[in-house]
Amino acid sequence: MKLSELQIFWLMFTFETGNIILLTVGPVMQEAKQDVWISYIIASVLSVLIVYIAIKTALLYPKHTLIQYSKLILGKWLGIVATLVYFVQWFALAGNILREFADFTISVLLPTTPSWVFFITMLLLLIYVTFIGGIEGIARCAEVFGPIIIFSAVILISFSIKDFDVTNLLPIFVDTGLGPIWGGALTPLAFFGETAVMMLMLVSFMDKPENAMKSAISGLASAAIIVSIVALCVLFVFGPEISGKLRHPAFDLVSYLSVMDFIQNLDIIGMLVWILSVFIKLSVYFFLACYGIAQLFKIKDWRKMIWITGIIYFMLAQFVPSASYTFGYMKTYFVYYVLPINMIGIPLLFWIIGTMRKRKKKNLVS
Repeated sequence: MKLSELQIFWLMFTFETGNIILLTVGPVMQEAKQDVWISYIIASVLSVLIVYIAIKTALLYPKHTLIQYSKLILGKWLGIVATLVYFVQWFALAGNILREFADFTISVLLPTTPSWVFFITMLLLLIYVTFIGGIEGIARCAEVFGPIIIFSAVILISFSIKDFDVTNLLPIFVDTGLGPIWGGALTPLAFFGETAVMMLMLVSFMDKPENAMKSAISGLASAAIIVSIVALCVLFVFGPEISGKLRHPAFDLVSYLSVMDFIQNLDIIGMLVWILSVFIKLSVYFFLACYGIAQLFKIKDWRKMIWITGIIYFMLAQFVPSASYTFGYMKTYFVYYVLPINMIGIPLLFWIIGTMRKRKKKNLVS
């Protein structure tokens, strides 16, 4: 399985876009209000720094995955402990995303359908694409889905322009201040930072690892631009007060759009962006969990772990009580644990210690 730099770009772009648009605009608007755009800029810039650290770490051992080079850097047992932290993320978040996907689809499209139907349907798709193509198959899907997401976003943004009230942008900074703006930036930063965790594993699958930095950061930056523009559209149309009270303001914006009383009911386009992005996100998590477990327990055929992982994902999704729980869980677990530990702390530790080990080995050789 080999990934090109273009595939990494589309993987990161598609992985990030839909979920962040649906889940972060409301919470950020509650915190930062009309300065929501400043929060997204801060989150975007800091996420690039986080991804830079992660890729520099992975490039120390470009032929090894996170599971392998964690042991080379920290030793066998400490390395295993460090990777277990990432397994918690890959499983726990996937269960929550599955629950959010099912509950959102039920509330919008199929209100009488049991949630387990959506769990099984999505898991069968994950199992199929992972078993047949692995990460390369997922990346090829992202190459197809990514342009569709961009085209859909451009259409929706264009249709919303006629309803803009740019005075909703004012006053800038005066009514909020640095504290709320920073608080608003933390949630999208935690979501954007997922790119760092993915790249800790995916660099080893690239045919040219040296191009990982450019590809991943380009994909992340493109997603950040789209998300920031959508957040501004929501602000211009609904204003900060109404947007902050809505559960999914970006989707509500799509439902609100009407062009000449002829082009209406554009909800399906919003659903399309959401489902395609969620599929890629869950697929990447699913693959990393299967492949990572196989490497951890030294199982030669990693595909054997697909069925076990699928069952665990289903059970975790069933365990999550509701989408409202998912919102709180994602915000607290993501912001207070995953962001400082998985995305910043451990990669930075790996980078520092790994660099020291490399230099020490080089000095001994010379």
